[in-house]
Parts: sequence; structure tokens; C-alpha cells
Amino acid sequence: MNRSLRFLAAPNLSTSKVQKAITFDIGGTNSRIALIEDGNIVWRDEAATPAGAGPQAMVEQIAALYRPLRHLDATVGVAITGQIEDGCVTAHNSTVLPGWQRYPLERELSLALQRPVRVVNDARAAAWGEYLFGAGRGIDEFLFLTVSTGVGAGLVLHGRLHLARNGFDAEIGEMPMPDGTTLEYHASGTALGRLAATHGYTDSRHLCDAADAGDAHAEGLFMAGVREIARRLADLAVMLGIQRVALGGGVGLRLGYLERLRAEMETYPAIYRYQLVRAELGHDAGLYGAAALAARAGDG
Repeated sequence: MNRSLRFLAAPNLSTSKVQKAITFDIGGTNSRIALIEDGNIVWRDEAATPAGAGPQAMVEQIAALYRPLRHLDATVGVAITGQIEDGCVTAHNSTVLPGWQRYPLERELSLALQRPVRVVNDARAAAWGEYLFGAGRGIDEFLFLTVSTGVGAGLVLHGRLHLARNGFDAEIGEMPMPDGTTLEYHASGTALGRLAATHGYTDSRHLCDAADAGDAHAEGLFMAGVREIARRLADLAVMLGIQRVALGGGVGLRLGYLERLRAEMETYPAIYRYQLVRAELGHDAGLYGAAALAARAGDG
């Protein structure tokens, strides 16, 4: 775990309500913490996510990442994958967070850190961050899509983040497929890794690199997931009137992914299309969104 202070340039968000916040983004691979002051990230740290070790190990890791900042008076927001209901986390993808069934993460973290904590879904947090400060600015109907270890999304309608009471909102990765699996099973980074292993490639990166280099077989495997994503985005276009989709995540931000998705969407009639752009905040979208949502909760 790198404990060194790291200062960096960030989007100027000084006009936002995020004056001081400690914010976490817990992904399937890495867990990150950031300190935001006057709307800018001024310090960050990270560690590998103990995904297979269970919820208590996660609480201990978050507490360890938080320790250097425990003296600060700041709101705390946590973005994490999974269904969030009344502060409890259920992970429906057991390969990402095995053993998480209505775990009261918000309560346990509040006890461990000795201060109120707001827990939100990572894709919803990223959507809110992009809407407020990034690619969604000025767009009333906006979708953030992350293609990474899993597939997730966050939806802003009429300028408001959609958060369903039961925690199922914009769960595009859980949409059912004809074979009884889900979209995430076919279109995520995990899916690419599985395809790589069964088709002679070292891992998902090797498969994607091969596709970029002109390997037709690798391109076909890569595009299978892109086509499924495009099909579901077309459904949402006519259901919700979405004006813009911002693409994020380790796979979604990979050079060439957005261009492939745009080309696939061009095969659909105009009523199914909308603006497709890269997420402007990159991997920090969830950090900013979680901070903004925690600040809003703190305001009552």
C-alpha cells in the first residue's frame, strides 16, 4: 500500500458544494481513497481490493486507507459495486464480491471510522460525478456506462440521479440474455478474460491488443460484447429519451472501444442513437460523485 502523499491536477470544481470530503471508490480490483478540498482532489492512495476475503476484510482495508485522514473534519462517501439498499450491499456477481448478502456496510463503516458514512453504488456515483462536473453537464437525460470487471450504469433523468428504493436502478449489467445469463456475463472485462482463456489468448488485455493489431478472430470476440452493449443502449434510447451516454471503466476507456461502439450504433436507425462520449473524469468520476452525494446527505 502506497502511503505517500500524491498531489495532482484535477478538474476545477471549486463552485461545487464539495468543500471537503474523504471519498472512496471500491472496485473489483483496486480500492481508492481521495481527499477533496474546494472541489479538487489534493491527495489520494489505493490498495488492491480484498474481494475474495469477505466484507469484514473490506471494512478493515477501508479503515486502514482512512487512517491518515482520521483527524480531518470532512464528509465521507463510499462508492462500491453491488445493489445498495438502506446502506446494505448485495453483490449479485459472486466473482466480484463473493459472500456479500445485505451486508450493512454503511453501518459498519460508520462504526469503524467513528463518523457518518454514505454508501452508494459505484456506477451511480460515477454518473452523478460526470453529470455535475464532467461529460453530463447541461444534459437532463444522461447515462453513464462503465465496462470494467463488470458492467454497470448510472442514470440521470430530468436532472436528478435515479436511485430506486430497492437498489435496482440502471442495472444494465443484470439485464437477462436469451441463454439465461446476463449482459455482464457477455460484455464485461471478466467476459473478455474468459473468452481469452478459451481461445488461446493470455488474458483479456492480450485479446484486446490482438484485436487492435488486426487479428480478425480476436476482433470478433471483442465485438461480440460491444454488439450486446449497443443493443441494450438502443433499447434504453427509446424507453428513456437519453440524450448522451458517457463511457467509462477500464475496458470502456480503452483506446478503440468507444469508436467500435459508435460504429455499431450507426447500424441502428436514428431514433435509437444519441451522443456517445468518453467520461471526462476518467477513473475519478466515482470519487467525485460519492463526495457530492455524501455532501448532499450531510446537508439533510
